[in-house]
Amino acid sequence: MAYDRFGAPVKSTEVALAYPLGAVQSEELPPYPESEPMNAAIHQPASARSAARLASTSLHDAAAAARALADELTHAELGCVLFFCSADYDLAQLGPALESAFPCILVCGCTTAGEITPQGYGRGCVTAIALDRRYFAVDCALIQELEGFSLQDAQSCIDRLLATCRDADLAPVRDHTFAITLLDGLSSREELVLATLNAALGSIPQFGGSAGDDERLNDTHVYFQGRFHNHAAIVMLVNTPLDFRVFSTHHMTATGQKLVVTRADSDRRTVHELNAEPAARAYARAVGVTEAELDRETFALHPMAVRIGGHHFIRSVQRVNADGSLTFYCAVETGIVMTMMRTGSLQQSLQDQLAQAEAVVGPPLVTIGCDCFLRRLEAEVTGIDQDIGAFLSRHRVIGFNSYGEQFDGMHINQTFTGVVIGQPDFATRNA
Repeated sequence: MAYDRFGAPVKSTEVALAYPLGAVQSEELPPYPESEPMNAAIHQPASARSAARLASTSLHDAAAAARALADELTHAELGCVLFFCSADYDLAQLGPALESAFPCILVCGCTTAGEITPQGYGRGCVTAIALDRRYFAVDCALIQELEGFSLQDAQSCIDRLLATCRDADLAPVRDHTFAITLLDGLSSREELVLATLNAALGSIPQFGGSAGDDERLNDTHVYFQGRFHNHAAIVMLVNTPLDFRVFSTHHMTATGQKLVVTRADSDRRTVHELNAEPAARAYARAVGVTEAELDRETFALHPMAVRIGGHHFIRSVQRVNADGSLTFYCAVETGIVMTMMRTGSLQQSLQDQLAQAEAVVGPPLVTIGCDCFLRRLEAEVTGIDQDIGAFLSRHRVIGFNSYGEQFDGMHINQTFTGVVIGQPDFATRNA
């Protein structure tokens, strides 16, 4: 099947919605080169190293952590820093420390439910990417009024960001620009903000993630201009002459088991009844466990999904409530039909997705990824987390474990969503 929205064969969106179906994309992709096995390290020429520098630190003192990142990332052509940090940090100290460590540099980021570092999966740390202004024109905006965010607000915001990209004169906006969104992961306003932004972005592809707080489910933050903010969102526009692909993938397949939402509170993302009985009871029976056994591992391994446009989009359970209702990480409403899903190979689906993208853009300069924290939990439960982390490291993935992912205006769960960016040398050779 074709997903043909963004015209250009490389600067485009690629989406794999379920592993057995393969990728849905804008064109037929060449196979991954047989001479480069999936466990091979990615060669990066010297000319590419400053274009996107990666770093992480587990130093827990805020000032020391900020200095350590600056030591690794600062150079004469530094244009922007994007970071992801554990909620364990003293955010009131870390915010000003980062601003001081990177004076006059655009710095954006968010808190996480786990980090993806240059060494693989991390916890309790800060991980970051520094973008070279010779290759990336970047601007960022803070959205604070999520409830009343209008199309006019979105259009004004995107117009301002586009003006920065045009002024830099690195590449045309069309087919050379993508957007990254970071939202408060507990705001319950992702759908509203994303749909509005998507309308303003037009053909510009967008991806992102919902900020986490190390699975406490209390307080998530985005960072802008020296401060961490909750009940807020960040939108970052990136313009580059380098080849890239924006993608989203999951490894779930549908079973024949259906659960109809017969009573829900959509404002609170809470389902009270499935198939006209208490939601937790119906879900536990579908999974084959007791209500008392419902926990985050169950939610990770036995998700539900809604079918939209011929594809299944995961709706992950956040918690079981005392009244037997279920609260979700994504929008739910009365009348929707939920399908029970089964897990496929998380590892293989991720390898296939990155291999297909890299076959088009060449060896990756970097991949910025938003990986649902429930996927990481599944990897830990099944004992493959070290293998996944090593694979992410080899393929220069930087990012975080999120409370939800964002893809072209949609809020989704239990996916790996991001952008693969090719190296400058490869882009020059294939220009």
